[in-house]
Amino acid sequence: MSKNILITGASSGFGLLIANELHRNGYNVIGTSRNPEKIQSTVPFKMIALNLDSEQSINTFSERIFKEISQLDILINNAGFLVSGIAEETPVELGRQQLETNFWGTIKVTNAILPHFRKQKFGKIITIGSIIGLVSFPNAAYYAASKHALEGYFKALRYELDEFNISVAMIEPSAFKTNIMDNSTSPFNKIEEYNSLRGKIEKFTDELVKNAEDPKIVAEKVLKVVQTDNPKFRNIVGKDTSVLINLQHFAYGILEKNVLKQLNKS
Repeated sequence: MSKNILITGASSGFGLLIANELHRNGYNVIGTSRNPEKIQSTVPFKMIALNLDSEQSINTFSERIFKEISQLDILINNAGFLVSGIAEETPVELGRQQLETNFWGTIKVTNAILPHFRKQKFGKIITIGSIIGLVSFPNAAYYAASKHALEGYFKALRYELDEFNISVAMIEPSAFKTNIMDNSTSPFNKIEEYNSLRGKIEKFTDELVKNAEDPKIVAEKVLKVVQTDNPKFRNIVGKDTSVLINLQHFAYGILEKNVLKQLNKS
């Protein structure tokens, strides 16, 4: 019997690529989106409605999915968005929304699924993190905070769920060509003193996106984790990520030497 896999945020970016990759490899994929009707006719897998910011939406989706399938084998947490901006310029409310969606929304969905995993005594939780969840980056403080929070939470959850035969893994991508910047949110009010730095960051980011890798690599990595019975917790994807992770205790020094040096050259 084909395994049932639930993927949040499957209407675009990594989520859509992952969903298509798993579908091509014979898995029964169920994707989520805030507005599934807008994409259902364009994808070969089933889409259902889910808004990570709504308790009612999460409860409704949880009840619905287990009426349609007898068991769920894998949950892939992917949904989220990016708040891009200088930390001091970013309103706290916007930063709070970043954490509410990326962190708390992911936790709420996971908690809605966990009772079913424990009852069936197996399951796999794969969460799409980011290299920024390990090494922070200028102009993305709240996004980095949300990804750091996910890293810490799921690291603890991995130990707590081991006795229930439920595995937990993180996918940590670096820069890839996706639409995340197109769907990002930025503060409107700018602080003049940051204008020079902001310009350098924007130039650096444009270059980073220009030279970014094909995101299909991330979908292929997720497929490998899906196919692994007992995957390792951290699964890095992308150029130069292994160096940063292996030396993460010295990561700020590396960033200062490489990233900030490049910014100062701009």
